[in-house]
Amino acid sequence: MPKDINLKINGRAYLVECNDSRTLLDMLREDLGLTGTKKGCDEGDCGVCTVLIDGNPINSCLYLAVNAEGHEITTIEGLAAGGGLHPIQQAFVDEGAVQCGFCTPGMVLAAKALLDHNPVPGEDEIRTAISGNLCRCTGYTRIIKAVQTASGAARQNSGHQNRLPQKKK
Repeated sequence: MPKDINLKINGRAYLVECNDSRTLLDMLREDLGLTGTKKGCDEGDCGVCTVLIDGNPINSCLYLAVNAEGHEITTIEGLAAGGGLHPIQQAFVDEGAVQCGFCTPGMVLAAKALLDHNPVPGEDEIRTAISGNLCRCTGYTRIIKAVQTASGAARQNSGHQNRLPQKKK
């Protein structure tokens, strides 16, 4: 039997009617028109449905919408602000990490979760963070470079320097 749930998605409140078995992915795409979250394997293997729940990446195809009540949900549509791309999105464009684009929303959100937790990750940490997201086009090299570039942008925006301190003479 359907029930009403209150959701907070990309900073906006929604009252949505849903069944207990409805996935967050289907609700986002079909009920709310947030189609940036892609539907791929529907089994939690590919990562194209990745969204952030309270800042943590989850596969929305496996997450029930009713379980999202009381949590902050971020989709790819929630990243860009003021008409401009989020620095991670811009880094993906600048580094050529977007080819067919199908995996991009999930990759970007996985990268955001990583950089929010660790603004200066090493390559192994980046690989681990995106390991649940499959890409058939890029070979991951440009995606990893984009996350490294976004990390540099994050350091610059937070007042950190990108270079080693100068030796005293």
